Amino acid sequence: MDKLSGLASKLGGGSSNKESNSGSSGSAGQEDYLDKALDSAERKFGGGKVDPAKMRSTNEKITDGAREQFEKATGKHVPEKFSN
Repeated sequence: MDKLSGLASKLGGGSSNKESNSGSSGSAGQEDYLDKALDSAERKFGGGKVDPAKMRSTNEKITDGAREQFEKATGKHVPEKFSN
């Protein structure tokens, strides 16, 4: 997971985007388990330099990509607990 948080910090570290909890999927303030796991990994391995609230739009893109890859590899939909 530290590779994902490193990727997230590179992709959106200098962004001034203020979409703190809205995300790109339109679910205002709702985070599923996968989003929460990525936020936790960023806090743990980010060295205090990554603010998950500021990275919300980038994190949504990362978790959406992970869901798509899961569905492509298995042919099954991601369970509702892990998907908005």
